[in-house]
Amino acid sequence: MGKSILLLTALALVACGGGSDTPTPDKKPQIAFVTNGVGPFWTIAAKGVEKAAKEFDADAEVQMPGEGVADQKRIVQALLARGIDGIAISPIDPDNQTDLLNEAAANTNLITHDSDAPGSNRLAFIGIDNYTAGRECGKLVKEALPDGGNILITVGRLEQLNARQRRQGVIDELLGRSFDPERRDPNSGAISGDKYTILDTRTDQFDYAKAKAVVEDAIAKYPDLHGVVGLFAYNPPLALEAIKEAGRLGDTKIIAFDEEDPTLQGIIDGHIYGTVVQNPYKYGYESVRILAALKRGDRSVLPPGGVLDVPARQIRRDNVEAFWRELKQLTGAN
Repeated sequence: MGKSILLLTALALVACGGGSDTPTPDKKPQIAFVTNGVGPFWTIAAKGVEKAAKEFDADAEVQMPGEGVADQKRIVQALLARGIDGIAISPIDPDNQTDLLNEAAANTNLITHDSDAPGSNRLAFIGIDNYTAGRECGKLVKEALPDGGNILITVGRLEQLNARQRRQGVIDELLGRSFDPERRDPNSGAISGDKYTILDTRTDQFDYAKAKAVVEDAIAKYPDLHGVVGLFAYNPPLALEAIKEAGRLGDTKIIAFDEEDPTLQGIIDGHIYGTVVQNPYKYGYESVRILAALKRGDRSVLPPGGVLDVPARQIRRDNVEAFWRELKQLTGAN
């Protein structure tokens, strides 16, 4: 991956002192929205950050770590050193970042988005119920392959809680299991049910070339590969490239997650069956809204139970064009 990306919104940022909740009416809250990587998904979120920064009179920046956990740690520590007023973060490896997150929570207002870290001292989480969303994705697989079949799951990394939860939701739905967000299957290897077999789960660590290569390898290894499920935004478009180049369009179904343009176009063209979408724009918008209010001493903005649920949606060929128009209106895209 390339270097980190920094996007600035609202007015020019200035150094700020302290992360307390003490109201400072004469000074704009200084807020950072930290992603778990670089990609179009986060560009949509950045539009939400920009909109909220204007509405809630804050200075906000979007930081996109391009080199994994170490890069994200460097970003957080640099923000704390500046005295940032609030951080919204999608932790890359929450189980092993608790110390970092708690350090941040001790020095500023900390919330998570997209991928949670419930074992940390974060104040709130903004995002979908990833296990439920995974089951919704599994339902799309069953629609695309009603007679069953052999499935490959692709995802960036399983260190992230959201990835593990989505994957488990897909598996549980396909195997007809009860609803249990705490269930955990092994991270790799085949998992079989009466109608569906998950041949394997392949990770790529946000390496786009590898993300395409794992699908190419699976096509070569499994001539009876019936479906590919891509759980991170870039996985489905790269799976589509691999399947198209192998001449297997129509033979190997693609079921997606998130709303990248090639995914939506693939649904329109009939090459991707459907996708489960989040609302990254709202992740960005709500993060700034909450953190700006907290800096001004208003804790009533914290959601009940510490979770602001943003429902996931299924997108198919019958509603994809309306959804895409809605997305373009939000982001100002042509």
